[in-house]
Order: sequence, then C-alpha cells, then structure tokens
Amino acid sequence: MTASTNYSWSPVGERLYIPYEAPQGRRVNAIGALFHHSRRFEFLTRAKAPKCKKKLIPKAAEGLEVSELGTLDAAVVIAFFWRIAGRPNDAPENWRRDKPLVIVIDNYSVHHSQDVKNEQLKFRAADIDLFFLPSYSPELSAIEPVWHDVKQHRMRRRSLDKLVDLKRAVDLLLSEKASSLR
Repeated sequence: MTASTNYSWSPVGERLYIPYEAPQGRRVNAIGALFHHSRRFEFLTRAKAPKCKKKLIPKAAEGLEVSELGTLDAAVVIAFFWRIAGRPNDAPENWRRDKPLVIVIDNYSVHHSQDVKNEQLKFRAADIDLFFLPSYSPELSAIEPVWHDVKQHRMRRRSLDKLVDLKRAVDLLLSEKASSLR
C-alpha cells in the first residue's frame, strides 16, 4: 500500500519524516496486453488481501467483489490470454483466430507453470503463440513503459487506507492510460 521513497529533500538542518503504513499483505497486481497495431491496451487487476483462516472476505477487502480478489495464478493468466485473443466464452473447442497472434511475455513464474504449458497446445491450435522474452530484459518489453508511467508518474497518491481504494485507483489510472494510448 505504501511504496518506498526513491528520493526526497528537506531544508538543511531539518529531518524529513515520511509516514509508513505497513501493507500487511494488501496489494494490487495487474496483467496487461499492449497491441502494437492499434495501440490498444487491455488489463486485468486483482487485489490481494491478508490471508484469513475464514472463507469469508477479510475485513481488509471490504468493498471488493470476490471476483476482484486473489492472485494472478495460472487460471487467471490463461483466461486473460484467451480474452485478448478474442475467443468468445461460448466458443467451440476447435475455435481458431482469423489472424495469427503472438503474445510476448516475460518470465514470471506463472507463465512457465504446468497449467500454461498444458494450455499451449490449445493456443497453438487456435493460432496463438507465446513468445518468451529473455530473462532480465525488461527493456525488450513494449509494455514496461506503460507500467512505469502509471506507477511512477500517474499514481500521485500511493498511500491509501483501504484496499478497495487502492484497487479503484489502479483501475482508474490504467483505464486512463488505455484511453491515452488510442
């Protein structure tokens, strides 16, 4: 919920105090796709609340729908890939794109999960290929400047009291970024 301070200043002789609110397991993760030909940007976010032994939504996640909570696990990533490929929800098993699609992805551990590997055969049959960037090469990713701009320049207020407020702020900023790219 609170990002570390990269740099700051204060008058000579005065000490700068920056309040810190412990995130306590609260965060928002995002996955996105940037289409070169149309400059279209699509994204999906999930809010992560502290673990709770009860099955009910923890107090930290009040105001969020169950569908907005969780991590970006293999099932979420696979569903996102199908969504950006344009596959309808009621598509037949042998659905195929009209034009080939290459999805360029980094080496996030979920991208290499067994579930994603198993789904790759279905992706290939639908004319979708996954292209993995070399490790530790964010400069090769066209979407990295989008993430950088949103995190470092557009998100002016980073310290929010509620997880729902953080999720709404991230969603709003990403939506604005998507509109500005068109």
